[in-house]
Amino acid sequence: MQPPHAQAQAQAHAQAQAHTQDPDRPTPYDMTLCVEELRDALAAHGITLPSLRVDLPSFAAAYRPPAGLIALGNCNTATARKLAEVVRKAAGH
Repeated sequence: MQPPHAQAQAQAHAQAQAHTQDPDRPTPYDMTLCVEELRDALAAHGITLPSLRVDLPSFAAAYRPPAGLIALGNCNTATARKLAEVVRKAAGH
């Protein structure tokens, strides 16, 4: 049996995949699910990005389709180092 956070993460990923019609044209709902999926994945490693959010101005831009950007925001050096450590481990380094 998976831990609760892993179950929630898998469920959010499945919902996001099922909802996304075209990954090149994300809807606000798609992007919100993406932010939550990333937030859950980071939390599973003890990482919090307090400013993680949907970048709303990317929907107001003149570009079509909308860019659908996710703003990672700022973090302190301890969080940046932890994030780098997790990414290195995932890459096998």
